[in-house]
Amino acid sequence: LRMLDFLAENNLCGQAILRIVSCGNAIIAELLRLSEFIPAVFRLKDRADQQKYGDIIFDFSYFKGPELWESKLEAKPELQDLDEEFRENNIEIVTRFYLAFQSVHKYIVDLNRYLEDLNEGVYIQQTIETVLLNEDGKQLLCEALYLYGVMLLVIDQKIEGEVRERMLVSYYRYSAARSSADSNMDDICKLLRSTGYSSQPGAKRPPNYPESYFQRVPINESFISMVIGRLRSDDIYNQVSAYPLPEHRSTALANQAAMLYVILYFDPSILHTHQAKMREIVDKYFPDNWVISIYMGITVNLADAWEPYKAAKTALNNTLDLANVREQASRYATASERVHAQVQQFLKEGYLREEMVLDNIPRLLNCLRDCNVAIRWLMLHTADSACDPNNKRLRQIKDQILTDSRYNPKILFQFLLDTAQFEFILKEMFKQMLSEKQAKWEHYKKEGSERMTELADVFSGVKPLTRVEKNENLQAWFREISKQILSLNYDDSTAAGRKTVQLIQALEEVQEFHQLESNLQVCQFLADTRKFLHQMIRTINIKEEVLITMHIAGDLSFAWQLIDSFTSIMQESIRVNPSMVTKLRATFLKLASALDLPLLRINQANSPDLLSVSQYYSGELVSYVRKVLQIIPESMFTSLLKIIKLQTHDIIEVPTRLDKDKLRDYAQLGPRYQVAKLTHAISIFTEGILMMKTTLVGIIKVDPKQLLEDGIRKELVKRVAFALHRGLIFNPRAKPSELMPKLKELGATMDGFHRSFEYIQDYVNIYALKIWQEEVSRIINYNVEQECNNFLRTKIQDWQSMYQSTHIPIPKFTPVDESVTFIGRLCREILRITDPKMTCHIDQLNTWYDMKTHQEVTSSRLFSEIQTTLGTFGLNGLDRLLCFMIVKELQNFLSMFQKIIMRDKTVQDTLKTLMNAVSPLKSIVANSNKIYFSAIAKTQKIWTAYLEAIMKVGQMQILRQQIANELNYSCRFDSKHLAAALENLNKALLADIEAHYQDPSLPYPKEDNTLLYEITAYLEAAGIHNPLNKIYITTKRLPYFPVVNFLFLIAQLPKLQYNKNLGMVCRKPADPVDWPPLVLGLLTLLKQFHSRYTEQFLALIGQFIRSTVEQCTSQKVPEMPADVVGALLFLEDYVRYTKLPRRVAEAHVPNFIFDEFRTVL
Repeated sequence: LRMLDFLAENNLCGQAILRIVSCGNAIIAELLRLSEFIPAVFRLKDRADQQKYGDIIFDFSYFKGPELWESKLEAKPELQDLDEEFRENNIEIVTRFYLAFQSVHKYIVDLNRYLEDLNEGVYIQQTIETVLLNEDGKQLLCEALYLYGVMLLVIDQKIEGEVRERMLVSYYRYSAARSSADSNMDDICKLLRSTGYSSQPGAKRPPNYPESYFQRVPINESFISMVIGRLRSDDIYNQVSAYPLPEHRSTALANQAAMLYVILYFDPSILHTHQAKMREIVDKYFPDNWVISIYMGITVNLADAWEPYKAAKTALNNTLDLANVREQASRYATASERVHAQVQQFLKEGYLREEMVLDNIPRLLNCLRDCNVAIRWLMLHTADSACDPNNKRLRQIKDQILTDSRYNPKILFQFLLDTAQFEFILKEMFKQMLSEKQAKWEHYKKEGSERMTELADVFSGVKPLTRVEKNENLQAWFREISKQILSLNYDDSTAAGRKTVQLIQALEEVQEFHQLESNLQVCQFLADTRKFLHQMIRTINIKEEVLITMHIAGDLSFAWQLIDSFTSIMQESIRVNPSMVTKLRATFLKLASALDLPLLRINQANSPDLLSVSQYYSGELVSYVRKVLQIIPESMFTSLLKIIKLQTHDIIEVPTRLDKDKLRDYAQLGPRYQVAKLTHAISIFTEGILMMKTTLVGIIKVDPKQLLEDGIRKELVKRVAFALHRGLIFNPRAKPSELMPKLKELGATMDGFHRSFEYIQDYVNIYALKIWQEEVSRIINYNVEQECNNFLRTKIQDWQSMYQSTHIPIPKFTPVDESVTFIGRLCREILRITDPKMTCHIDQLNTWYDMKTHQEVTSSRLFSEIQTTLGTFGLNGLDRLLCFMIVKELQNFLSMFQKIIMRDKTVQDTLKTLMNAVSPLKSIVANSNKIYFSAIAKTQKIWTAYLEAIMKVGQMQILRQQIANELNYSCRFDSKHLAAALENLNKALLADIEAHYQDPSLPYPKEDNTLLYEITAYLEAAGIHNPLNKIYITTKRLPYFPVVNFLFLIAQLPKLQYNKNLGMVCRKPADPVDWPPLVLGLLTLLKQFHSRYTEQFLALIGQFIRSTVEQCTSQKVPEMPADVVGALLFLEDYVRYTKLPRRVAEAHVPNFIFDEFRTVL
């Protein structure tokens, strides 16, 4: 008894090993999940990565002298910076990998400790021997060792050795693990150091692989040999009972064979030298198969895997003998043809009825077994993954199989489909019958017993039934029979079954002995009762075991990865006949049964990992289902493109009035018929997917409507993203710029997509406009985010991005220039053509002109064109990107200021002298020209870089103003209510905040309130903001800042001249300066600092104007000097752009000069 409940909650020995095995399945799922998220950098595949990161990513050679490597890094500040950035971006994912690696090591340590505890008698009366005697104990101990082997193989197959080493070293360097004494980093590194194995096709296998890898952590040898002994001799899962036929034996034991294959590597001496044992193993498990699936579809070809081991290779030669190969292949070919015909017969409409099924259970189950065994053999042995194309012998064997089994992937796939459908129908029928079993049984019993009672009444002579004489004996006999039928007990099915058979015989006999045949009605009653009793026997035979046998026989876990090779066949058949999807549903459900394998133990152990593991495998399967069904949206879009072409090029719009003789020209029956035909095809496709019914795949509910919508979104995203990528590639040498024509062309493409998508919505039953806006905005926002990553230290990775999605991924394209995405290319092209060194911006016209030729380059129409092509999101994204660029320019400017002014002694002395000469600022400077111009002359060399930085910022600010203007304009047109609501809310908020500063007892948004932050995003999207008032960077105090800017301004004034129509313009194109970017750049720069700097700057300009005018009048110069005009215009523009009152300027310049200076010119 003690051993029977090995898995009971109170059996510590059983629970401990169950927990270990459950954990093992979870670790493998985590390793498989992570293997899809290896950051590409760790592979150091391409030259760019090697050059950039080669000095900060190390393999285990790092451990030979960590100090040496670290000192190399510390010697170069830019490397340290890169290292820090790399850490910030990758620490999260590297830690996750480390935890997975750590859990593998912890797993084997736990297993070893459990075996020690068993040996030392920690579990009372339990030893390895007694556990192996128990059925569950035996299974769990074998599984525990097998899972450890699978883990090691999965790690080597999915995460290359070099990558593992680099990740472990990165984790060691970046985390605190190195300091903690209890961390087992050393042991983990020893276990997972590179084995030299590569999963690339054609790679050579390292010597002694994988046995040397399996021996890195020693395991109790007697335990290994006992487990191998059990696996050799016993049927540890009692599978043979589900496969009674001897030729199915290797399939029945397939799971056990896979375990044995993995565990033999822990004791390689058997593979090398134990000829007898290997012969026994091959004769029992591999007499007719040599390609096996070891865990969730990972396949291995023994002919290849056992090549280096003498005993194993010799033993397998009998199986691989070409005569045997030929015999097996032709046997399975014949079998599959025979049973496929049977299955097709069963699947005919109305063939599988309840009575037929109940009478033929053994026949149906045999057919199912034959089908599954044949499919398994053919799929495994013809798989490409199982045959290394460079190995001549394997190729020969495979060709032999393909010839002898008359292999045709389409036929095999059809066979799989039909089998899955047949299995699905049978299972559903059985589940239905099982649930109604007792109710039906009771119903038949009641009916039969009532018939007997009625017959008894007939023979009593009371009932007027034609010419039946009274017969008391028969009356009593029928009454007795009725009681007997009622006394049948459902719970004791065996006794009830025997008794029912006797009752049927008795009813047949009474009909013969008492000559009751003459009376038809009595005969009818007897026949009915017999029928009900027969039905009772049938119903009693409906057993749960049948379902279990079907489940065991229908296991498709070996095809978890192989099924992918049939994807193209599936898609082709769906394209030809969309209703195929319903049949595929049964195949997907059959595949889902593979999830039971890893989840069984996790479930038994009540482990919290159940959800994440089932989520992972179900998710993988659902992605596969999506991949297969993606052909439907793809085909839809192919038809859509034809519709777009017909609608835009061929079909003419019908005018509101037309002459009837023109009717024929407008009818255009041909093209319209084509459109109707294509539309019909599209609606047929969608019908196909919607027939699939909501299906539970693993633990994920798959709703076909959702699948269809996601598929359509995915296809739309793919095509739109490609159109945007391709449409916005510019040639910088093109004259004139390709910007406007490309935008127009792209606008037409996008409009075509939009119109056709809207046209199709009713035929497919989706909300096209909603999908269009959501997806296009997602594509653009994602591209903006990726472009802005260039300016960020901590990048937003794809898996962190709120715009990227796994089911509907936004494709990434390789960059064609310095920009990462199309939005960057667009932005840089606009900056290139409006470059202030080449063009001059006329503010009143919102237009840029070429400085040399005076031709128009571009105007505000550009932004309305972008609005038409990329929508609000595009303009908004452009605006955001410009913000990042301005920040970068301002930061560069500050570092330049530090370099050229703070570290230059002569410049500082000049500034000091000037400050002494001009203070106090209220006074007038005597001999002003000499003082100012000598200061400018001494600082001449710093102005070129200064001018470039200022103009760049100014240029971007002009663009931001134009974008805000366009956004606001379209917002007022397209959604006037939103614009009005935003403006009012903004005004109200600002009024409240002002009131709070006047009287702090009034309310104000708290720290954690996101209101201000959120409304800013809305206001910027609606263009209700002034880019000039924005603070881009945080700044510290800078000495001499106002005076440097003042000197800079008056140094630029001689390059400009005043023009009555145009304002300030450049004197000579050879020395280009553009006025609006200059003013806006200075203004933005001053805005970043404390307002007292601006005060001082304005005061200096005022003093300059006053002193120069004073000097002119004292020297009786009649006209106003050009520099003074420039300075006055600067003040005027400053006041206009900042929307400040004029008195700000009048504080420094007498207002009569302001009022009158234009009249003097």
